[in-house]
Amino acid sequence: MQRYFLTESADLNQRFFIQEKNDIHHISKVMRMQPEDHIVITFNDEKVFKCEIIDISNEAIEVETIEALDVMSEMPVEVTILSGLIKADKYEWMLQKATELGAKHFIGTEMERNVVKLQPNKASKKLSRWEKIIKEAAEQSYRLSIPSIKYMSNFNEIYDIINQYDYVIIAYEESAKRGEVSHLKALTQKFKAGDKILFVSGPEGGFSENEIEKLTEVGCAVGLGPRILRAETAPLYVLSAISYELELMR
Repeated sequence: MQRYFLTESADLNQRFFIQEKNDIHHISKVMRMQPEDHIVITFNDEKVFKCEIIDISNEAIEVETIEALDVMSEMPVEVTILSGLIKADKYEWMLQKATELGAKHFIGTEMERNVVKLQPNKASKKLSRWEKIIKEAAEQSYRLSIPSIKYMSNFNEIYDIINQYDYVIIAYEESAKRGEVSHLKALTQKFKAGDKILFVSGPEGGFSENEIEKLTEVGCAVGLGPRILRAETAPLYVLSAISYELELMR
């Protein structure tokens, strides 16, 4: 069944209105659903209900909750992906796949070796597009929440909030070149439910010497296997490693 999100609290046998235009279009025009068809909606507090469509109009779709569903699809830890901006199609692909793999938050930022520069007057439009990509990926992958995303024009802003994370992992190309393969495994084995993890990866040009020096003062630089990964691939590798350790091995 198709899945959607509503930012409301819900109980069984309540009626709600889906008013988001993209959702209305998808339900009525793309999926061509009719009254009495069923969809799945995730509400506040990650409560999930099977819902029956009551009425469809151009302004809203009325639904009724008919069955509570027990769904557990979120990572036991909160992973934030902080990455230097990369070319649009690659960055959007990373957002989509990282959402599917369980990332909780995204922070896009400009680093010293960024190839891509985001003009301030275009930041709001870009964020809206990224939010749409993340929402659709969350629906497709049966997430219980939609990951957040924000943009930091100044990378150094991260040091103002670094203390809120239990672990800071830095994907460092030079660590991989030196054959370092143990740090990531050792870290993931320490993670426990509720931990907040910040994963930092650079743009296509990698970290500058100044950036990696400051980052390693607050986090752990790791190699991601014997191969050098692209900027858009590194976050997916780490999310997969965390999922394997916490969701498949325990």
